[in-house]
Amino acid sequence: MNTWNLVGTASDYSDKNNWINLPEITKSLDTFYLYPTSNLDMAEDAPAICPIEDEGMRAVARGMYEEQATVFEKSTNVFAPFYRQTNVKVIMGLDGASFEEFQKQEQRTDVYAALDYYFSHCNQGRSFILASHSQGSVMMKLVLGEYMMAHPEYLERMVAAYVIGYTFTPKWFADHPGLRFAEGEADTGVVISWNTEGAENKGQSNLVAGPGALAINPLNWKRDDTYAGVEENLGSRLKNEETGIYEIVRGVADARVDPERGVVISAAGPAYYAPAGVFGTASCHFVDYDLYYLNLQQNIEIRISSWNQQRRR
Repeated sequence: MNTWNLVGTASDYSDKNNWINLPEITKSLDTFYLYPTSNLDMAEDAPAICPIEDEGMRAVARGMYEEQATVFEKSTNVFAPFYRQTNVKVIMGLDGASFEEFQKQEQRTDVYAALDYYFSHCNQGRSFILASHSQGSVMMKLVLGEYMMAHPEYLERMVAAYVIGYTFTPKWFADHPGLRFAEGEADTGVVISWNTEGAENKGQSNLVAGPGALAINPLNWKRDDTYAGVEENLGSRLKNEETGIYEIVRGVADARVDPERGVVISAAGPAYYAPAGVFGTASCHFVDYDLYYLNLQQNIEIRISSWNQQRRR
Protein backbone atom coordinates (compact mmCIF):
# COMPACT_ATOMS: atom_id res chain seq x y z
CA MET A 1 0.00 0.00 0.00
CA ASN A 2 1.36 3.43 -0.99
CA THR A 3 0.84 4.82 2.52
CA TRP A 4 3.39 7.59 2.15
CA ASN A 5 2.64 8.61 -1.46
CA LEU A 6 5.74 6.83 -2.63
CA VAL A 7 7.30 8.17 -5.84
CA GLY A 8 7.82 5.96 -8.88
CA THR A 9 8.21 2.20 -9.15
CA ALA A 10 10.38 0.42 -6.61
CA SER A 11 13.51 -1.47 -7.62
CA ASP A 12 13.17 -5.26 -7.62
CA TYR A 13 14.59 -6.69 -4.41
CA SER A 14 13.79 -10.26 -5.36
CA ASP A 15 16.77 -9.77 -7.71
CA LYS A 16 19.85 -10.66 -5.67
CA ASN A 17 21.89 -8.28 -7.84
CA ASN A 18 20.13 -5.41 -6.08
CA TRP A 19 21.77 -6.33 -2.79
CA ILE A 20 25.31 -5.60 -1.66
CA ASN A 21 24.96 -8.44 0.80
CA LEU A 22 22.41 -11.24 1.21
CA PRO A 23 24.05 -13.33 3.92
CA GLU A 24 23.95 -16.98 4.79
CA ILE A 25 22.04 -17.19 8.07
CA THR A 26 24.57 -18.15 10.74
CA LYS A 27 23.53 -15.83 13.60
CA SER A 28 20.34 -15.49 15.63
CA LEU A 29 20.00 -11.74 14.87
CA ASP A 30 20.17 -9.57 11.75
CA THR A 31 21.39 -6.13 10.78
CA PHE A 32 19.77 -4.07 7.99
CA TYR A 33 22.34 -1.53 6.75
CA LEU A 34 22.08 1.56 4.51
CA TYR A 35 25.31 3.01 3.09
CA PRO A 36 26.27 6.71 2.96
CA THR A 37 26.54 8.89 -0.13
CA SER A 38 28.19 6.82 -2.84
CA ASN A 39 27.11 8.71 -5.97
CA LEU A 40 29.96 11.16 -6.51
CA ASP A 41 29.35 12.26 -10.10
CA MET A 42 30.05 15.99 -10.44
CA ALA A 43 29.44 16.09 -14.21
CA GLU A 44 27.11 18.86 -15.31
CA ASP A 45 24.64 16.40 -16.83
CA ALA A 46 24.77 13.86 -13.98
CA PRO A 47 21.28 12.96 -12.69
CA ALA A 48 20.21 14.32 -9.30
CA ILE A 49 19.09 10.84 -8.27
CA CYS A 50 21.41 8.03 -9.24
CA PRO A 51 19.95 4.91 -10.91
CA ILE A 52 20.30 1.77 -8.83
CA GLU A 53 22.29 0.02 -11.56
CA ASP A 54 24.98 2.75 -11.73
CA GLU A 55 28.27 0.85 -11.45
CA GLY A 56 30.21 3.79 -10.03
CA MET A 57 27.76 4.16 -7.16
CA ARG A 58 27.74 0.39 -6.58
CA ALA A 59 31.52 0.23 -6.38
CA VAL A 60 31.68 2.99 -3.76
CA ALA A 61 28.78 1.43 -1.82
CA ARG A 62 30.60 -1.89 -1.67
CA GLY A 63 33.60 -0.07 -0.25
CA MET A 64 31.39 1.62 2.34
CA TYR A 65 30.01 -1.78 3.33
CA GLU A 66 33.55 -3.05 3.95
CA GLU A 67 34.46 0.07 5.90
CA GLN A 68 31.35 0.24 8.07
CA ALA A 69 28.91 -2.67 7.93
CA THR A 70 31.55 -5.32 8.64
CA VAL A 71 31.47 -4.18 12.27
CA PHE A 72 28.08 -5.89 12.58
CA GLU A 73 29.16 -9.18 10.97
CA LYS A 74 30.68 -10.64 14.15
CA SER A 75 27.28 -10.70 15.88
CA THR A 76 24.63 -10.57 13.16
CA ASN A 77 23.62 -11.54 9.63
CA VAL A 78 24.04 -8.29 7.67
CA PHE A 79 21.53 -7.43 4.92
CA ALA A 80 22.45 -4.44 2.74
CA PRO A 81 20.43 -3.33 -0.31
CA PHE A 82 21.53 -1.07 -3.09
CA TYR A 83 19.15 1.89 -3.37
CA ARG A 84 18.75 4.90 -5.61
CA GLN A 85 20.73 7.79 -4.15
CA THR A 86 20.98 11.55 -4.21
CA ASN A 87 24.09 12.72 -6.06
CA VAL A 88 26.64 14.48 -3.86
CA LYS A 89 26.52 17.58 -6.10
CA VAL A 90 22.83 18.04 -5.14
CA ILE A 91 23.48 17.49 -1.43
CA MET A 92 26.05 20.28 -1.45
CA GLY A 93 23.26 22.77 -2.14
CA LEU A 94 20.86 21.60 0.58
CA ASP A 95 20.32 22.31 4.27
CA GLY A 96 19.21 19.60 6.70
CA ALA A 97 15.45 20.11 6.32
CA SER A 98 15.57 20.26 2.53
CA PHE A 99 17.89 17.23 2.44
CA GLU A 100 15.37 15.15 4.39
CA GLU A 101 12.53 16.33 2.16
CA PHE A 102 14.48 15.59 -1.03
CA GLN A 103 14.97 11.99 0.12
CA LYS A 104 11.22 11.33 -0.04
CA GLN A 105 11.46 10.48 -3.72
CA GLU A 106 12.68 7.29 -5.43
CA GLN A 107 15.30 6.93 -2.70
CA ARG A 108 12.60 6.32 -0.08
CA THR A 109 10.61 4.13 -2.47
CA ASP A 110 13.59 1.80 -2.84
CA VAL A 111 14.47 1.66 0.85
CA TYR A 112 10.91 0.83 1.89
CA ALA A 113 10.67 -1.82 -0.85
CA ALA A 114 13.92 -3.37 0.36
CA LEU A 115 12.53 -3.45 3.90
CA ASP A 116 9.29 -5.01 2.67
CA TYR A 117 11.28 -7.74 0.93
CA TYR A 118 13.58 -8.26 3.90
CA PHE A 119 10.75 -8.67 6.40
CA SER A 120 8.62 -10.82 4.08
CA HIS A 121 11.33 -13.13 2.72
CA CYS A 122 14.51 -12.91 4.81
CA ASN A 123 13.97 -12.02 8.45
CA GLN A 124 11.92 -15.02 9.58
CA GLY A 125 10.94 -13.32 12.84
CA ARG A 126 14.48 -12.69 14.12
CA SER A 127 15.37 -9.66 16.23
CA PHE A 128 17.41 -7.10 14.30
CA ILE A 129 19.57 -4.00 14.33
CA LEU A 130 19.19 -1.04 11.97
CA ALA A 131 22.45 0.62 10.89
CA SER A 132 23.44 3.46 8.59
CA HIS A 133 25.66 6.47 8.00
CA SER A 134 25.27 9.97 6.51
CA GLN A 135 22.81 9.88 3.57
CA GLY A 136 21.95 6.36 4.68
CA SER A 137 21.09 7.80 8.09
CA VAL A 138 18.79 10.40 6.53
CA MET A 139 16.99 7.43 4.99
CA MET A 140 17.04 5.48 8.26
CA LYS A 141 15.58 8.48 10.09
CA LEU A 142 12.65 8.27 7.66
CA VAL A 143 12.46 4.51 8.24
CA LEU A 144 12.21 5.00 11.99
CA GLY A 145 9.77 7.90 11.82
CA GLU A 146 7.46 6.43 9.18
CA TYR A 147 8.01 2.79 8.28
CA MET A 148 8.63 1.48 11.80
CA MET A 149 5.83 3.58 13.25
CA ALA A 150 3.51 1.91 10.74
CA HIS A 151 4.88 -1.54 11.63
CA PRO A 152 4.95 -1.85 15.44
CA GLU A 153 5.20 -5.62 15.00
CA TYR A 154 8.66 -5.03 13.51
CA LEU A 155 9.68 -2.26 15.88
CA GLU A 156 9.14 -4.49 18.91
CA ARG A 157 11.94 -6.74 17.60
CA MET A 158 14.45 -3.89 17.05
CA VAL A 159 17.47 -4.35 19.33
CA ALA A 160 18.87 -0.90 18.48
CA ALA A 161 19.31 1.55 15.62
CA TYR A 162 22.87 2.78 14.99
CA VAL A 163 21.95 5.83 12.88
CA ILE A 164 25.38 7.43 12.82
CA GLY A 165 26.45 10.62 11.09
CA TYR A 166 23.20 12.57 11.12
CA THR A 167 21.05 14.69 13.44
CA PHE A 168 18.40 13.57 15.91
CA THR A 169 16.86 16.15 18.27
CA PRO A 170 14.70 16.00 21.41
CA LYS A 171 11.85 17.49 19.38
CA TRP A 172 12.06 14.65 16.86
CA PHE A 173 11.70 12.10 19.63
CA ALA A 174 8.80 14.06 21.16
CA ASP A 175 7.09 13.87 17.75
CA HIS A 176 7.75 10.11 17.55
CA PRO A 177 6.58 8.53 20.81
CA GLY A 178 7.87 5.04 21.32
CA LEU A 179 11.34 5.95 20.06
CA ARG A 180 14.09 7.26 22.33
CA PHE A 181 17.76 8.15 22.22
CA ALA A 182 20.28 5.90 23.97
CA GLU A 183 21.30 6.79 27.53
CA GLY A 184 24.07 4.25 28.09
CA GLU A 185 25.94 1.24 26.76
CA ALA A 186 23.29 -1.45 27.25
CA ASP A 187 19.82 0.03 26.72
CA THR A 188 17.83 -1.49 23.86
CA GLY A 189 15.17 -0.39 21.43
CA VAL A 190 17.04 2.91 21.21
CA VAL A 191 18.63 5.17 18.61
CA ILE A 192 22.41 5.61 18.81
CA SER A 193 24.09 8.46 16.93
CA TRP A 194 27.08 10.76 16.89
CA ASN A 195 28.95 13.11 14.58
CA THR A 196 32.71 13.35 15.10
CA GLU A 197 34.50 16.70 14.85
CA GLY A 198 37.73 18.38 15.76
CA ALA A 199 37.35 21.17 18.31
CA GLU A 200 38.09 23.71 15.55
CA ASN A 201 34.72 22.96 13.94
CA LYS A 202 32.79 24.64 16.75
CA GLY A 203 30.74 27.54 15.42
CA GLN A 204 30.88 26.24 11.86
CA SER A 205 27.94 24.92 9.88
CA ASN A 206 27.82 21.13 9.56
CA LEU A 207 25.06 19.67 7.38
CA VAL A 208 24.86 16.44 9.38
CA ALA A 209 25.06 18.04 12.85
CA GLY A 210 22.21 20.50 13.02
CA PRO A 211 20.93 22.61 15.93
CA GLY A 212 19.78 20.60 18.93
CA ALA A 213 21.60 17.43 17.86
CA LEU A 214 21.96 14.59 20.35
CA ALA A 215 25.14 12.55 20.69
CA ILE A 216 26.52 9.64 22.70
CA ASN A 217 30.20 8.98 23.33
CA PRO A 218 31.29 5.86 21.36
CA LEU A 219 34.07 5.07 23.86
CA ASN A 220 32.37 5.34 27.27
CA TRP A 221 28.72 5.44 26.09
CA LYS A 222 27.92 8.51 28.17
CA ARG A 223 25.73 11.43 27.12
CA ASP A 224 27.51 14.06 29.21
CA ASP A 225 30.94 15.58 28.60
CA THR A 226 32.89 12.89 30.49
CA TYR A 227 36.17 12.56 28.62
CA ALA A 228 37.34 9.22 27.21
CA GLY A 229 41.04 9.10 26.36
CA VAL A 230 42.71 7.07 23.63
CA GLU A 231 43.48 4.36 26.19
CA GLU A 232 39.74 3.60 26.23
CA ASN A 233 39.72 3.13 22.46
CA LEU A 234 40.01 -0.60 21.76
CA GLY A 235 41.10 0.09 18.20
CA SER A 236 40.34 2.11 15.08
CA ARG A 237 40.02 0.26 11.78
CA LEU A 238 41.76 2.28 9.09
CA LYS A 239 42.72 1.59 5.51
CA ASN A 240 46.41 1.34 4.74
CA GLU A 241 46.56 3.39 1.55
CA GLU A 242 49.71 1.63 0.38
CA THR A 243 48.37 -1.93 0.70
CA GLY A 244 44.62 -1.23 0.42
CA ILE A 245 44.10 -3.40 3.51
CA TYR A 246 42.16 -2.34 6.62
CA GLU A 247 44.23 -2.52 9.80
CA ILE A 248 43.43 -2.15 13.48
CA VAL A 249 45.34 0.83 14.90
CA ARG A 250 45.54 1.91 18.55
CA GLY A 251 45.95 5.36 20.03
CA VAL A 252 44.25 7.35 17.26
CA ALA A 253 41.00 8.78 18.64
CA ASP A 254 39.74 10.00 21.98
CA ALA A 255 36.15 11.24 22.48
CA ARG A 256 34.19 13.81 24.44
CA VAL A 257 30.59 14.85 23.89
CA ASP A 258 29.99 18.57 23.48
CA PRO A 259 26.39 18.64 24.80
CA GLU A 260 25.81 22.19 23.57
CA ARG A 261 26.77 21.45 19.95
CA GLY A 262 25.58 17.82 20.07
CA VAL A 263 28.72 16.28 18.59
CA VAL A 264 31.63 14.09 19.65
CA ILE A 265 34.90 16.01 19.83
CA SER A 266 38.09 14.12 19.01
CA ALA A 267 41.72 15.18 18.84
CA ALA A 268 42.39 12.62 16.09
CA GLY A 269 43.60 15.53 13.97
CA PRO A 270 43.57 16.91 10.41
CA ALA A 271 44.64 13.59 8.86
CA TYR A 272 41.07 12.42 9.50
CA TYR A 273 39.18 15.57 8.49
CA ALA A 274 36.72 15.47 5.59
CA PRO A 275 37.37 17.99 2.79
CA ALA A 276 36.21 21.45 3.83
CA GLY A 277 32.66 22.18 2.71
CA VAL A 278 29.22 21.21 3.97
CA PHE A 279 30.65 19.61 7.14
CA GLY A 280 32.90 22.52 8.14
CA THR A 281 36.69 22.56 8.05
CA ALA A 282 37.40 20.11 10.91
CA SER A 283 34.82 17.33 10.59
CA CYS A 284 35.72 13.65 10.94
CA HIS A 285 32.47 12.72 9.22
CA PHE A 286 34.03 10.20 6.85
CA VAL A 287 35.50 8.17 9.74
CA ASP A 288 32.64 8.16 12.27
CA TYR A 289 32.69 4.35 12.19
CA ASP A 290 36.40 3.84 11.54
CA LEU A 291 37.76 5.74 14.54
CA TYR A 292 35.69 3.76 17.05
CA TYR A 293 35.36 0.44 15.24
CA LEU A 294 36.27 -2.05 17.98
CA ASN A 295 34.35 -0.18 20.69
CA LEU A 296 31.33 -0.20 18.41
CA GLN A 297 31.77 -3.91 17.75
CA GLN A 298 31.91 -4.55 21.51
CA ASN A 299 28.87 -2.36 22.11
CA ILE A 300 26.83 -4.31 19.58
CA GLU A 301 27.59 -7.46 21.57
CA ILE A 302 26.65 -5.74 24.86
CA ARG A 303 23.30 -4.51 23.56
CA ILE A 304 22.50 -7.91 22.05
CA SER A 305 23.34 -9.59 25.36
CA SER A 306 21.12 -7.11 27.21
CA TRP A 307 18.34 -7.72 24.69
CA ASN A 308 18.57 -11.49 25.07
CA GLN A 309 18.51 -11.25 28.85
CA GLN A 310 15.36 -9.12 28.71
CA ARG A 311 13.68 -11.57 26.33
CA ARG A 312 14.39 -14.48 28.67
CA ARG A 313 12.64 -12.85 31.62
